[in-house]
Amino acid sequence: MRARTTFVSLAAVLVTAVAGAVPATAAAPAPGHAANHDSDRPCTPDVSLAGFSDALDKTYFQGSYVGNLSALARDSGGRTAALSDRSLLFTLDAQRKPERVLRLADENGKDLDSEGLVIDRDGGYLVTSETEPSVRRYDRDGKLLGALPVPDELRVAPAGKAQLNQTFEGLTLLPGGNTLVASMEGALSGDGTDDQGRPLVRFQTWQRSGGHGEFGLGRQYAYPVDKTLGVSEVTAADESHLLVLERGFSATTGLTVRLYLADLSAARTDAGRPVPKRLLADLGGCTSPDAHHPTPQPNPLLDNVEGMTVTGREPDGRLKLLLVSDDNQSTRQVTRLYELTVRVCD
Repeated sequence: MRARTTFVSLAAVLVTAVAGAVPATAAAPAPGHAANHDSDRPCTPDVSLAGFSDALDKTYFQGSYVGNLSALARDSGGRTAALSDRSLLFTLDAQRKPERVLRLADENGKDLDSEGLVIDRDGGYLVTSETEPSVRRYDRDGKLLGALPVPDELRVAPAGKAQLNQTFEGLTLLPGGNTLVASMEGALSGDGTDDQGRPLVRFQTWQRSGGHGEFGLGRQYAYPVDKTLGVSEVTAADESHLLVLERGFSATTGLTVRLYLADLSAARTDAGRPVPKRLLADLGGCTSPDAHHPTPQPNPLLDNVEGMTVTGREPDGRLKLLLVSDDNQSTRQVTRLYELTVRVCD
């Protein structure tokens, strides 16, 4: 998401606006660290850091700033789609260099607060916007095709019960392509907590009937997010499990980013049982001696991680993940790609 007022007020030491725009002709990457595949560095028994790269940081492509990245999706031919929350959609080649950029727009030709991204099985894009919230459909060339229905209660108050900039932050399509899941970043007014005092946020689903056609509204799930954190991304691990990124900032401890495995099949929406989750890693435990950051913080590798996608599997079955941080177009933050390997089985 774009730097919210609540986030910036706490993180003024880390997040500041860029004083002057870099000329649109700037194309050379800023100095950064290339991804290192020589050896994995374990973060926890389930998660290892395979490498990271700052090559996209503070760069431009065809006059567009390659930053503010909030979502990733695996594309065809080894490519990756990277969504900026400034209504721009980049295609990165197999070396993760930009090769195309599309500007997205709503029904009135205006920019989106674009946060979540899925590549549908026909190659088109499903994109969330936090403003309403919404999920819109686009073809491969960025042409708007339509929008999915959204329950009124998920809309921003006073139209609904959601807080501004706390709506659809994550989006994923389960294997098979019939179930779409969007995650709210924060709780709705009046939604309360679970038995451990954790706020409950909504996961909204849409279902394709008969395996084809348009998405219709499906069930909702209640997910218990850690106190002081919000859900920044969800990605399907398999037919019933989601990888969930939770993120927050404290003036005393800095950034916190945690990776959870959530089991949708064990939730009971009719009985009010929230989605159970298991901590895979606090990413503050992922370190690299090569990592540097423009501001002092406990772990210089960590930044404002918002996007995540599965890129494949290791021979031993571990998932390969690609994550990205949103630099908020600030000189005090970094656009950084992270490569992780994750074991999701118990």
